[in-house]
Amino acid sequence: MKVLPEAARAALARSNKEQKRFLGFFCESEMELSPTPLTIFILGLISILGISPANTALAVTDASSPLSTYIVQVRKRTDKHSFASEDLDTLYRSFLPTTAASSNQEQRMVHSYRHVLSGFAAKLTAEEAKAVRDKDGVLNVRPEKTLSLRTTHTPDFLGLHQGVGLWKESNFGKGVIIGVLDSGIFPNHPSFSDKGVPPPPAKWKGRCDFNGTSCNNKVIGARSFIGSVSVMQANPPYDGVGHGTHTSSTAAGAPVRDASDLGNAKGTAIGMAPLAHLAMYQVCDVYGCRDGDILAGIDAAIEDGVDVLSISIGGNSKPFFDDLIAMGTFAATQKGIFVSCSAGNSGPAYSTMENEAPWILTVGASSIDRSIKATARLENGQEFDGETLYQPHAFRPALLPLVYPGVSGDQTIAQCLPGSLKSRSDLQRKVVVCDLGDGSDPVAKGREVKDAGGIAMILVNGRTEGYTTLADAHVLPAVLLPFVAGREIKNYLSTASAPTATILFRGTQIGRSVAPAVSFFSSRGPSIQSPGILKPDIIGPGVNILAGWPFRLRNSTDKKRAFNIISGTSMSCPHLSGVAALLKSTHPDWSPAAIKSAIMTTAATSDMEGRPIVDQTLHPADIFATGAGHINPSKAVDPGLIYDIEPRDYVPYLCGLNYTDSEIERIAQKKVTCSSITSTPDYQLNYPSISMRFEGSVTKVSVTRTVRNVGPAKSRYKSVIDPIKGLDSIGVYPSFLEFTKANQTASFRIDFTRRVDWDATATPFAQGAITWVSAQHSVRTPVAVVFK
Repeated sequence: MKVLPEAARAALARSNKEQKRFLGFFCESEMELSPTPLTIFILGLISILGISPANTALAVTDASSPLSTYIVQVRKRTDKHSFASEDLDTLYRSFLPTTAASSNQEQRMVHSYRHVLSGFAAKLTAEEAKAVRDKDGVLNVRPEKTLSLRTTHTPDFLGLHQGVGLWKESNFGKGVIIGVLDSGIFPNHPSFSDKGVPPPPAKWKGRCDFNGTSCNNKVIGARSFIGSVSVMQANPPYDGVGHGTHTSSTAAGAPVRDASDLGNAKGTAIGMAPLAHLAMYQVCDVYGCRDGDILAGIDAAIEDGVDVLSISIGGNSKPFFDDLIAMGTFAATQKGIFVSCSAGNSGPAYSTMENEAPWILTVGASSIDRSIKATARLENGQEFDGETLYQPHAFRPALLPLVYPGVSGDQTIAQCLPGSLKSRSDLQRKVVVCDLGDGSDPVAKGREVKDAGGIAMILVNGRTEGYTTLADAHVLPAVLLPFVAGREIKNYLSTASAPTATILFRGTQIGRSVAPAVSFFSSRGPSIQSPGILKPDIIGPGVNILAGWPFRLRNSTDKKRAFNIISGTSMSCPHLSGVAALLKSTHPDWSPAAIKSAIMTTAATSDMEGRPIVDQTLHPADIFATGAGHINPSKAVDPGLIYDIEPRDYVPYLCGLNYTDSEIERIAQKKVTCSSITSTPDYQLNYPSISMRFEGSVTKVSVTRTVRNVGPAKSRYKSVIDPIKGLDSIGVYPSFLEFTKANQTASFRIDFTRRVDWDATATPFAQGAITWVSAQHSVRTPVAVVFK
């Protein structure tokens, strides 16, 4: 394997602490962190799955060449006839400067786009890029950037059961095509068996670049877009990372009995839409996900005829006219394709959202009611529950001396970082307490403890991670405990004369009551780019998710591990993609906005015990962590009312964001004159949630919405208002909605009046909901109010 390029090495050097934490679950016990090809692979994997936005704005360059990849957007031709691909290629090449035109154009041209934007990606020098930028008809030239990639039990947890409910009504997603943009796929995995799956629908135009019979009625398409537009150079999109196999099998994996990871989470692994078709568009490798390749993947997915796009990729928040995922998915939505994206793994700080565009379903991550449990027991009888994927049956739970090497305050030692315990001869045959700390690899911490002679490790969360615990494949008996447990253990260590402890391994447990809970890493709103749109839209399972994994990524002594347990909003996104496929199968006439509305207005706001959903602190999660709430598939299929948005409605919305006409043209691919359009403020878009601001002396804000009846033809809804702190009054007009036929629409206005004495400094935002209730349905519209 080639050495990482300087750009990738620089990205790794800038990686924040969280990246290291989240890659811990990929480090197997046999892996040594030395400069070997395997190490290079792991480092590359970090660059892909890294959750920090620090490495998401790199120009892709070749250290041995002055050429870089640039994305060139040109004004769309207004000719009435449609251009063939060959004609577009000729048109695009006409924009290349003479220096590029005189060289091998086939090598210079990287991608030629047809749907996602009018333009192309090409290898240019900085001088050539400037020359292209100055040509007539060129809207924008920018360097390509690199973005990051962000189940046995989850169907049961989400209420999907064979023979009843949504699975039965949707026929398990039969006939729906889910396109996945990711790191490729391992097509011979049992999760991609096509048993019982019919041939793809006639509209399918895609192709399979695997050799032989790897594609079937399940995996109907597989193409790679890593750096080349040439069909002749097409490489089979084998998954060299694992991420794409995991997300694909989560969305639409076939049932696989006796699936487990190291014997844990055992059961029948099955995707959300097990009879749906899959099409893989490989746009990521060990070096990252280049946005030019992402655009090419979306472009092909539109051409091929997918119904749902699942994109577990993200980067820095940026204006939609400079966000190629937003631009590409806008084109997809215009074609009726539903798009689900990960919210990002940069929580719990506010305004850390990715993929904020309103035409995208933005998905945060929550826990499920399954734990892979271990318990730390102290000599004084205290017990603290945590998690670990490594469950050694031969470990004797006898009390052993307990020690915290970080008592001196040295954070390197406290976190048991590689090399920090080499001189510690006092750790022999002891249970060692280590801080999770800066997010470095938990498995590497255990290796350090083991090398120092420790017999077991108790790893404790910091305040940031709180009660979120992730299950790792440790190299010695170990358990990860919540922050509060770690604090209690350290108190015990400071008072006990001869502290001792042990670890009890409990295996897989179902029925954890505090579920779902929002994970600490799940990115939070408010949205930076469009504060009037509540983001995330929804949360779904994203903590300790078991799904398919390529055999060949496992080491030679452990080839049978075909499943892996990992965490991230990358895992929650395909859960929602699969649910969207089920809804599309049940309601083929519903628009992407209608499907999103059904998902959001029926979301759950309570956990399995009927209490409010909590976050990593075990306090109620706020609206910028949960969005509308937790996905509830069984209710989403029959929402009663839906908020719909026509594709044309987004142009006035973009004008309302104060984008220039040229900036909107880059998104909409047509000339727009905002001065001749009545713009729509973002909070007035007909969205299934409301996010509004009181700024300055403003004391009253009115919001209008329109709903469509998709329930019983004759129905009557009454408005129910959740009180919102900081508001004097909330008025809904009319307070009743009457429908006499199916698909009838009705509009209403909500007047929000602010309390003049409200202290915005002490309480900068509040939340509530407006719910329309009929005899059969409850349609909840979450409301976020920000005071400035």
